Amino acid sequence: MNRRNFLATTSSLGAALALGAAPSEVPPARPVSKKRIKLGLATYSYWHFRDPKVSIETVIEKAAEMGVEALDILHRQMDIPEKEPLTAEHRVYLQKLKRLAFRNGIAPVCLSTHQTFVSPDPAVITANVEHTKKCIEICHEMGIPCLRVNTGRWNTTGDFDELMKNRGIEPILPGHTEAEGFKWCVDGIERCLGKAAECGVMLALENHWGLARTPEGQLRILNSIQSPWLGALMDTGNFLEDPYDKLKLIAPKTVYVQAKTYFGGGEWYTLDLDYWRIAKILADANYTGYVSLEYEGKESPDIAVPKSIALLREAFAS
Repeated sequence: MNRRNFLATTSSLGAALALGAAPSEVPPARPVSKKRIKLGLATYSYWHFRDPKVSIETVIEKAAEMGVEALDILHRQMDIPEKEPLTAEHRVYLQKLKRLAFRNGIAPVCLSTHQTFVSPDPAVITANVEHTKKCIEICHEMGIPCLRVNTGRWNTTGDFDELMKNRGIEPILPGHTEAEGFKWCVDGIERCLGKAAECGVMLALENHWGLARTPEGQLRILNSIQSPWLGALMDTGNFLEDPYDKLKLIAPKTVYVQAKTYFGGGEWYTLDLDYWRIAKILADANYTGYVSLEYEGKESPDIAVPKSIALLREAFAS
């Protein structure tokens, strides 16, 4: 019992005894409130890979204006090269972002990166391992506790728009098997976990295109790797059919949530997601972390993002 509850209980007891009530009739102390889901904002919400690019600084300012508590930074949106090793100049940029976020009361909680471990070429996997380790170092520099990672995909569908028309499904690379793809992915992720533990950064494997397109694929990888530094990233918009049953399957392993909205129609597809139902799925799994908005609609984000944040606030406060 904490001090506040103790004082409340003893005060109630004293008042009841003064009125002649038996101790058994004393009303119980009010229960401590449940942990609160905190909302974040993904910088991707303002930039869908089309020019002009919206700066991270701009999104930090917008998040502060809306009273959002956390920030999910898209790595490709940063004003540093994606693949090059970190330089002293790059680190200065990272510290400037960190300072600006602090001055605005915003906690950077996730760095969303892109990599692929689905390749028969060991050199490709090694290059992606090193890229992921660099991203872990970026997290460490900025005090970011979570890194979004992907499995990667077969890349037999070269055009992303075509992949979306095919609902994220693509053929396996000729001459290879699905089992090989999972082995490459598990091995690649395992090679990153030492650096993650050293830097205190959680790796959150997203239900994204590729081997984690289905909950079974995502869980196959997660269940193959026993590490406290690896968990699931639940993207509410990446299960295109029957999403709720699938989200329920990955909820127990979820360490971070990205919540999609599609005002004005989606960039590639539109889902009508019931966030009250999703909030219950997460509550039933005892999830108490962050939920960050990833707005992916065509309406102006200056209009749609505040609406989305209001929707998520209502759903996760109920």
